Amino acid sequence: MCHLNTERLQLKAVTENDLNVFHEILINPFVRKYLCDDNILSLAQVQEFIEVSQKNFDEQQFGLWLMYTKSTHELIGFVGFWYFFDEPQPQLLYALLPNATKKGYATEAVSHLIQYGFKQLRYKYLIASCDEPNFESRKLAERLGMKLVEKKDVNEKPILFFRIDQKG
Repeated sequence: MCHLNTERLQLKAVTENDLNVFHEILINPFVRKYLCDDNILSLAQVQEFIEVSQKNFDEQQFGLWLMYTKSTHELIGFVGFWYFFDEPQPQLLYALLPNATKKGYATEAVSHLIQYGFKQLRYKYLIASCDEPNFESRKLAERLGMKLVEKKDVNEKPILFFRIDQKG
């Protein structure tokens, strides 16, 4: 499985051994508010996510990574590439637990994934989407140089789509 490192973070590919900790992240009210439409996912649903992620890693070199701080080995969230809608390539995905926000971790991890997407996966562009009221995710996308390219209603909720193109 693919592991990545940034200056302060270790990104570890999610495996079946991570079912309970990954489930805890996804049912956290702060995380699920926007990411899961505030639904509490079952262990079986989370297991399906892990299986899809592992298949994507095996076949396409991407999936979901748990984020750990290097200094304390604390689990702080996850990042990755994921197919959300009917799209030709996966979107960037990021979610932090509340105690890990406002520390630059998401910026650091997603910036690293953008480079991974361009260099290793050879994507010409990357997309990230978020619920319109999710101001923190919007600010992160903009901070990373992503531009708002579309707004559309999905399941009666306004979703914003951001894009960054590979330079050169």
